[in-house]
Amino acid sequence: MRYSFAMGVLLFAAFLEAGGDALMRMGLRSPTHVRAAFFFIAGGLVLTFYGYAVNAPPWDFGRLLGVYVALFFVVAQLTSWLAFHQKPTPMILLGGSLIVVGGCVVSLAK
Repeated sequence: MRYSFAMGVLLFAAFLEAGGDALMRMGLRSPTHVRAAFFFIAGGLVLTFYGYAVNAPPWDFGRLLGVYVALFFVVAQLTSWLAFHQKPTPMILLGGSLIVVGGCVVSLAK
């Protein structure tokens, strides 16, 4: 599998996971049971697609999941900021930069 395609799949999976988690969070905070059920079902479906996207390709699970963690961190912070208006603090950005550097190291390892 080409590296760029694998990175695209991992980025897509990160958006699915962060989106599914956000839907579940919205369900937990919904004012009605019907609305909560809608968010829980939608979140469960999105998280199922995430699980498929990240596990279906035949790749080195440990290596690419290490890269995935870095991609997920970035997408999760964007989702938190855009969907819930929670800006990352300087300490989150510092720790996140270490996560991203680690993802780059894992990605470039031979």
